[in-house]
Amino acid sequence: MQSLGKKKREKESSGSFEQSLARLGEIVDRLEDGELPLDESLRLFEEGMALVKTSQETLTLAEKRVEELISVDDSGVPKVRDVTDEDG
Repeated sequence: MQSLGKKKREKESSGSFEQSLARLGEIVDRLEDGELPLDESLRLFEEGMALVKTSQETLTLAEKRVEELISVDDSGVPKVRDVTDEDG
């Protein structure tokens, strides 16, 4: 069984990832509109790049987790790992 802390972290991570994607969409729309002053455009660009970085880190961790869960040994037998393990 997962600890409450881990469940909370996963939920927050998932929520913040979705929120980051939504915010990135808003930023792209505003920048593509082309009506912003340069300083506002730069501020939004910087915010977007920070969101891209954290979103990519989240995706990389998720990808590693999926690879861990579906891995097989040299003979093709699935490696079973208890998904309730914290980190190892």
